[in-house]
Amino acid sequence: MAKALEAEIDKLFQLPPADFTAARNALAKAAGPQAAAIKALTKPPIAAWAVNRLYWKDSERYEALIDAANQMRKTHRAVIEGRKADLRSSGREHELALDAALKSTMALLKDAGQPATDATKHAVLNTLRALPSDEPAGRLTKTLAPGGFEMLAGVTPAAAPRRRTETLPPAKDASRSAKGKAADPQAEREEARAAAKAREARAAAERALRDAEQRARQAEFEAARATRDATKAEGRLEEARRDLDAAQEAFTEAEAETKKAVRSRETAERHLVEAQAAVETARART
Repeated sequence: MAKALEAEIDKLFQLPPADFTAARNALAKAAGPQAAAIKALTKPPIAAWAVNRLYWKDSERYEALIDAANQMRKTHRAVIEGRKADLRSSGREHELALDAALKSTMALLKDAGQPATDATKHAVLNTLRALPSDEPAGRLTKTLAPGGFEMLAGVTPAAAPRRRTETLPPAKDASRSAKGKAADPQAEREEARAAAKAREARAAAERALRDAEQRARQAEFEAARATRDATKAEGRLEEARRDLDAAQEAFTEAEAETKKAVRSRETAERHLVEAQAAVETARART
């Protein structure tokens, strides 16, 4: 797309949710060959709109969150590949950036006069936790669910080191081998202890990784369920708003009809009084 059109799309996603559809349709009419692509843009739910607003209004916190998320993913990749990495530190930095981004997003939401319900807050949190995503920054059209270890797709876990197989020397070298072993028993004991420690460390790392994977899967399941619940609640809220708007419109129309009826009645009463007065005048003359 041309830069001018891209800029117009950026403006579109910065509009209040209530103005999105009309502005999108107007932009599509003027977009020429790109009209279909513009028309296909969907109105973001309120949580996605709020995260878009964070991108446009508080880029510092948004970028800090993206940097922390990328660093955490890099750390997880390192662990899966068998390299040393500080999972706790990267996770803590991500949580701090996430908390700051959530607070800023909810404040921006309130400042814009949009409803900041618990369901919306939960959907915002899940969406922030899932960043970065495949959708363009600032143009989310849906809420996101944080992924587990599938975000590291394509990373092959490091293979376990093969255990060396000891081969028996030929019979003629047996005595010489025995002498060699006897020559440095301390080195053999140290090597055995080092190998045992390495095996224990790897086993502990593998257990920690399995535990982390299990926690990630559980968190992913809970996040997905919470996102579904939040989406349903948000849908019910939108439906309730539409019903309220329709009821207010019906009330306004009914109120207008009532005022019209009152005016008609007053006119009829005035005409009746005038007619009665005319009758009385006519009687007086006869």
